[in-house]
Amino acid sequence: MSSDLSSKMRAYMAEIYRLVDRQPQESDNVTSSQLADWLFVSPPAVNRMVNRLSDLGLLVHQPYQGITITDEGRREALKYIRRQRIAESFLVQVMDINWLTVHEEALRLSDGLSDAVIQRMFEMTGEPTTCPHGEPIPDADGTLPAASDVFLSQIDAGARIRISRLITRESDRLQYIEALGLVPDQVCEVIHVAPFDGPMQLKLGREFRIIGNSLAQLIRAEVLE
Repeated sequence: MSSDLSSKMRAYMAEIYRLVDRQPQESDNVTSSQLADWLFVSPPAVNRMVNRLSDLGLLVHQPYQGITITDEGRREALKYIRRQRIAESFLVQVMDINWLTVHEEALRLSDGLSDAVIQRMFEMTGEPTTCPHGEPIPDADGTLPAASDVFLSQIDAGARIRISRLITRESDRLQYIEALGLVPDQVCEVIHVAPFDGPMQLKLGREFRIIGNSLAQLIRAEVLE
């Protein structure tokens, strides 16, 4: 299967996986319009690619029900994402590139490297389990354990949490999140959650932070005992 996929096909699969993964609601589907907006391409272009990937058994596309990734499609997407996240780790750890802006560089770099070079980069960075944004690095066979974290927006008041990963790659949002101190591995407490998707109040040590629901949907965390 892998040999039948172009770089563009792999990139589509990776972006579909990311779009599904960043949805707070429990849903495995995305719509063609969502994908077109996410990729900044026209709906007809999305439909053409989705049809090609469906013919290969990587996607299921049903009218009015959206696009779903098959098990094989998920493996191919995660293999591609693995390369990108290893490249991010290499650029940050070895080349000292700022983690806030490394994503686009990693996309360009990883697409042109062989599997052997990617593996060597993985070894040189100490075989990391996560990228600089806290996202898990899939295994070489395209597998990933089930996530144990949830979106910060889904956590109730009174919980003690550890920030696990950041979903966004937009540098301005990452910079703002960094300024708030809500980076991966940060431990904090959820003090208050306003109703109807209102803001959250967090406590980091002796300091307090108030963030909106939209920002809380870009952060995932583990609830600590």
